[in-house]
Parts: sequence; C-alpha cells; structure tokens
Amino acid sequence: MKQFALFLGCTIPARLTHYESASRAVLEALGVSAVDIKAFNCCGYPLRNINFEAFIVLSARNLALAERKGLDIMALCQCCFGTLKKAHHLLKEDGSLRKEMNAILAREGLHYEGRIEVRHLLQVLFHEVGIKAIKKHIARRFEGLKVAAHYGCHVLRPSPIVQFDDPVSPSLFDELVEVTGAVSVPWQRRLECCGAPLRGVNDELSTALTRKKLEDAQGAGAAYLCVACPYCQIQFDTVQGGKSAKGGENHQLPSLLYPQLLGLCMGINHKALGLEANQVPIQGQGIEGFLPQGSQGRKKRGTSAPEQRAEGHRKGARRAGTQG
Repeated sequence: MKQFALFLGCTIPARLTHYESASRAVLEALGVSAVDIKAFNCCGYPLRNINFEAFIVLSARNLALAERKGLDIMALCQCCFGTLKKAHHLLKEDGSLRKEMNAILAREGLHYEGRIEVRHLLQVLFHEVGIKAIKKHIARRFEGLKVAAHYGCHVLRPSPIVQFDDPVSPSLFDELVEVTGAVSVPWQRRLECCGAPLRGVNDELSTALTRKKLEDAQGAGAAYLCVACPYCQIQFDTVQGGKSAKGGENHQLPSLLYPQLLGLCMGINHKALGLEANQVPIQGQGIEGFLPQGSQGRKKRGTSAPEQRAEGHRKGARRAGTQG
C-alpha cells in the first residue's frame, strides 16, 4: 500500500470537512494510505508576502516532520501544495537558507535535507495510482455528463517549481475527469483564477471573475464544475449562491470536488463523499442516477464514518495544540 503524509492545512478542517472525508474514502478504496502527522502546522501561505522568514519556518517544519517519517507529503489544498513546493525548492537550492532554518528546527529536534517530495492529490491519483488502476475500481461510468475541469492557479504556476503539468496546455485533470466516463469540455477560461484570492479585498472584482468563469463553463455546455482546491470550491460553491441571489441572475453551476466525482463512480457511499454538504445542490443533469432517491440537494444529515474518523483526527490534533 502506498503511503503519504496527508497535509490538510487550515481551511479544509475548518470549512470543508467533506473534502477530507471524500478524499480519505477514495484513497482507501484505491489502496493509498493517508498517514496523519498531528504535529503539522499551517503551511505558511498567509505569510508568504508578509514575513518571509515566518513562511519558510512554518513550511520547513512541516517538511521536516514528514521527512522524519520518511513520507512524501500529499496536499489536498492547492495553496498548501504551492507553498510547500516553493519552500522545498528554496531550501534545496539555497544551502545558507537551509542551514539557517535547520538551526531553528533543531530546537525541536528536527532537521530537513530535502529527501522527500510534495505532491497534490491529483498527482498521486494520476502518477502513483494511475489511470489503468483507477479504471479497475470504477463500478459505473457516467454517460454524456459534461464537466468543466477548473485547474486552479497554484498547481500550474510557477511551473518550474510546482512541476504539476504543462502550465499552458495541461491535460492531467481532464484525463482524471474522463476516467469516470464524463466529458471534460474545453472552455476558454479554464486556466483563469476563480476569484477567491480577492474575496474580502475587492469583492466586486472577485465576483466578476467568478461570474465570467461560470458563464464561460455554461456556454461550453458544462453541467458541473470540478475542482480540487478548497478555496476554489468555496468560491464556486458557498459564494456562488449568494452572488446569484444578490445579482438577481441565475448563474448557478454546481461544483463537485474531484474525489466526489470519482467516488460516485466507484460506488462509495454518498454520505462519505459529503455531497449534501455542497451549497449548490448536486442533482439532475446526468448525475441523478448515481444518487440515492431523495438525497439530492443540501439538507441536514448524519455524520459518515470517514467524517467521524476525520473529526477524531482533528480532535486529537487540537489536544496536542499543534494542528494548523
């Protein structure tokens, strides 16, 4: 069984627990072990442009914790992925910076040499599990379902550092979408920002970016968006309803997290996938046959076993006082 240190970051445990539970359920079914390191802290992303040293220390500590376990890191959040990759690159390339950070890490008995790699969930699924292996776990394929794959910013740029895919013409996410039988539609704005980084800074511009993406995806014939980043999902899902209502326009386009899309085809229980936690209802449009009768839409629900396990991990981390 392949093992990775699962890095959740801050946003997923706080605002998008169903991304975690869906990912755990899919990874377990595919034979990938997601190892929890309770001492992980914030990746450092919020401080990248405010305090460089603080950002590097936070990232370096996470990298050192994973290296001590001999595990590569698997991040679900694209911001965490990009931040950890940036720190990993800087520490490997700059010996004096690595020496400085190791002097700080030594206070906790930690040390980092750069012997591990940082991967995003999609990379693990595509490269480590593989399309052929995933196909073997597909119980039922979608037919004619059109999906707009939103790549996000931090997995593609800066490309020499993240090394995720071709930053101009990526295909990795499209192939993962199409393994489910869905059609990954071509759309002009697929590589543009979702608008999330501007939320709370310039809400008008943030909303405009989101609206343009939604209109473009719908114009390409997509029935759903598909994302693999908590910030993008929150922007398209949680914020979308309020945006449409405020503007008096109906641009709602349901957004699925990739583990939810894949999990449905693998026959994983919809509660484990957290479909009812999505703000924009997941219903109709070629997907209704994959949902239990009466489960469409957002409603009060019980807690699934994967979610219970995820909450147990978080409670343990809070008791330790070290989870970011």
